Amino acid sequence: MSKDFTEAKLRKTLALIDVLQALIEEHPRKILVVGCGDGAEAGILARDLKADTIGIDLGDEFRFDHSGSAPARLLKMDATGLEFADASFDFVYSFHALEHIKDPWRALSEMARILRPGGNYLVGVPNKSRLIGYFGSAVPLSTKLRWNLADLGMRLRGEWRNELGAHAGFTDRELSGMCLNAFGSAQIVDDNYYLRLYARNADLVRAVIYSGVKHMIFPCVYVFGTKTACC
Repeated sequence: MSKDFTEAKLRKTLALIDVLQALIEEHPRKILVVGCGDGAEAGILARDLKADTIGIDLGDEFRFDHSGSAPARLLKMDATGLEFADASFDFVYSFHALEHIKDPWRALSEMARILRPGGNYLVGVPNKSRLIGYFGSAVPLSTKLRWNLADLGMRLRGEWRNELGAHAGFTDRELSGMCLNAFGSAQIVDDNYYLRLYARNADLVRAVIYSGVKHMIFPCVYVFGTKTACC
């Protein structure tokens, strides 16, 4: 893994942690990362929040980096059938995983099941309404152009859907609605995240927010919430 890729992931995860800490009332003690990839994010969360952290993934596309993700523990597991007891975690985190899961509704239901009442979650996915994407990725410009052209092709063919293999994601309305149904509460926190991630260009980010076109500009959608007692 390249140094640029690692640093980009660190910046993004720390920005999300800043968002989380500004919203939560109680520090999480046990965290589950759903779709952890190589485990880097799980490790950052474990170290920065000083919480007992477990990352799960199918392990098909990424090889677990157990040493780099320490002290988080990484397990091979299906997000639609989590092998944990009910209400066994304080916080659930999932970033760029839900769009790859065949049954995202079932995955969210499982996340809600293992989250204790009053516990928090943070879910991020690609923004389905974006005009372009990947500009924050630590890959060559040629790769970003190729990915965007592939996305455009799927849009033009009417195949802009996750289930057809597109890296589409969900709109903010879709994701917040799914999370509200699963957890009982949902709050879109895109503004908070991008203001922190691009703090040096905060005025530009605010201009995008106030322009009313952020749903076409922001590449990702983030939803935070608390599990209500009824869910």
